[in-house]
Amino acid sequence: MALAFDEYGRPFIILKEQEQKTRLRGIEAQKANISAGKAVARILRTSLGPKGMDKMLQSPDGDVTITNDGATILEQMDVDNQIAKLMVELSRSQDYEIGDGTTGVVVMAGALLEQAERLLERGIHPIRIAEGYEMASRIAVEHLDHIAQKFDFGPTNIEPLVQTCMTTLSSKIVNRCKRPLAEISVKAVLSVADLERKDVNLDLIKVEGKVGGKLEDTELVYGITVDKDMSHPQMPKKIEDAKIAILTCPFEPPKPKTKHKVDIDTVEKFQTLRQQEQKYFDDMVQKCKDVGATLVICQWGFDDEANHLLMHRNLPAVRWVGGVELELIAIATGGRIVPRFQELTPEKLGRAGLVREKSFGTTKDKMLYIEHCANSRAVTIFIRGGNKMMIEETKRSIHDALCVARNLIRNNSIVYGGGSAEISCSIAVEAAADKYPGVEQYAIRAFADALDSVSIALAENSGLQPIETLSAVKSQQIKENNPHFGIDCNDVGTNDMREQNVFETLIGKQQ
Repeated sequence: MALAFDEYGRPFIILKEQEQKTRLRGIEAQKANISAGKAVARILRTSLGPKGMDKMLQSPDGDVTITNDGATILEQMDVDNQIAKLMVELSRSQDYEIGDGTTGVVVMAGALLEQAERLLERGIHPIRIAEGYEMASRIAVEHLDHIAQKFDFGPTNIEPLVQTCMTTLSSKIVNRCKRPLAEISVKAVLSVADLERKDVNLDLIKVEGKVGGKLEDTELVYGITVDKDMSHPQMPKKIEDAKIAILTCPFEPPKPKTKHKVDIDTVEKFQTLRQQEQKYFDDMVQKCKDVGATLVICQWGFDDEANHLLMHRNLPAVRWVGGVELELIAIATGGRIVPRFQELTPEKLGRAGLVREKSFGTTKDKMLYIEHCANSRAVTIFIRGGNKMMIEETKRSIHDALCVARNLIRNNSIVYGGGSAEISCSIAVEAAADKYPGVEQYAIRAFADALDSVSIALAENSGLQPIETLSAVKSQQIKENNPHFGIDCNDVGTNDMREQNVFETLIGKQQ
């Protein structure tokens, strides 16, 4: 290999074997693609399960992300190969559809590719392998239905939901306080859920974070938090039974849009102008008072003069609130967003039982809490943590837990986790392979072997002997015909996942 420079001084590389290089074809190309897919799966394998390791990713501009979420790891990884990009898409679609199990899908896909490679070497045609895989996956999905259990929960009995969310959080960095976080997630989902229609709008759950405090200080606010404080330090910090005017017009005198100059050559003219402006402010504040508003939330800023007046007239106000937050406040309080002062009417005001300003710790950060709203469907999960990375990772973990709770409300079937469902499916697929006389049976058996890879990865990450552990659990399942035995990752001393309360959602597994 030699370096040469063109006429602009840009280096280019001359390869000695340039002529001998050919394009990969046939089985070689398939193998190259498979090895790319396997490489991605190998990276993610180690972060599977409760003992899985977190990954530290550095972006090109030096930002460091620490995460355990498969979709996030792959999003941030710089992947060039096309097949590896497909793996990234795979985990992304799992994230969108289900929200949980993003690492598991990639490990599973990598194992299927690995098995396919062996079959290709035996000379089986790719189409036949794919057909066998299709048959096997149908068998597995049907078998999942067969071993799934229904879960009854109501607004009062939320324990089943909490247990399932705890399973999701146990593989994340926040597992030391998974119980409180799982409860927060479940309560948040239930407060926005429509249990008749079995639907949950996750947009109504806002996840906010603030550095400082400890993870245990994370709380669920039945309402909205806004990262702003009152516009004047002497305004009241707590308003009960607030009537909120939500404005998208500024508290400022109108700026002349013309190109003309205004000449002020005497003091009188200046006084008149000032009085005009003051009157203008007066009218604005008076309008808000007349309608009966006790709090003004404004998207834009105000002059100091307006601020001063608002304080004197005893009308607390918040300025520079973002558009998304305004919409959420409007949904929560049942108010309408008012674009002009002329359009303010009492019907357009939002209502909240309590609006308070809360300051945090030594940093003196202030936030507004709008609670007990008229339409209590909007809630906020407010996360505290020691540093930014912790908060970001907690947000991702909470997102997974919220999605799991949502999926359980949509479909309350569960299977047991810890690899038990995969082992059970693997046994079922293996047994079904004998019924197919064609070449496909090899592929079906390979699929059964690939299903074991999740359990093997779990055992490896927990520091157990992978093959020994898997075969022990498998024989136990077959002997007792009980699909609840899985890998005992946390070394509790029992393989029965029902006793360990390790659950997964059925739709997540089927997906």
